[in-house]
Amino acid sequence: MDHHIILPTFGLEVHVALMLYVTAGLIIFSLLLKGRLQLVPGKLQSVVELIMETFINLAEEVMGHHGRRFVPFILTFFVFILIANALSLIPGLMPPTANLNITLGLALIVFVATHIIGFREHGLGYLKHFVGPVWYLAPLMIPIEIFGHLARPISLSMRLFGNMLGHELVIAVLLLLMPYAYPLMMMVTALGVIVVVIQAFIFALLAMAYIGGALEEAH
Repeated sequence: MDHHIILPTFGLEVHVALMLYVTAGLIIFSLLLKGRLQLVPGKLQSVVELIMETFINLAEEVMGHHGRRFVPFILTFFVFILIANALSLIPGLMPPTANLNITLGLALIVFVATHIIGFREHGLGYLKHFVGPVWYLAPLMIPIEIFGHLARPISLSMRLFGNMLGHELVIAVLLLLMPYAYPLMMMVTALGVIVVVIQAFIFALLAMAYIGGALEEAH
């Protein structure tokens, strides 16, 4: 499918260019915010602190008391995906998360990080997660566990990709029906805002769950 956007792509694929725009924007925003942090927070700092506190509490519930240290990692995914998804609401742009290469890349980062964290936390004892509760079930449980873990990045990436691509296709169809579809366009836009937030949150929540599972002691 051929896509054209209002921003220069510098010869890159559209989804790659938009991903770099989002990354650069977040880096600049972070540097500007870091230089303006105050003891008495302003409106923007208050919003950022509220989001941070929400994720800290959520991480402790999902990942346990060790989960707090992984909040910056999880929150980075949430903010990046949220902003990337939000591009779908801007005419002339498209969400890079509507491309499977982007979502699969994000999911693979979570997949690799989960097992790195597991080995760092438990050493070779992390392998007990794959053998099941009793040793004689190991020949059955090991293939099941390996398949289940390999399915995680596939399901994680496909869920985000499918929802964002579906939203883009609905918008494209409604644009073809203009000017008869203005009421539907308003409804889809409102639903799009919900999809943008929910999909970013679901990705972050599942990443928490996977890391939380790696942090648990094997039984």
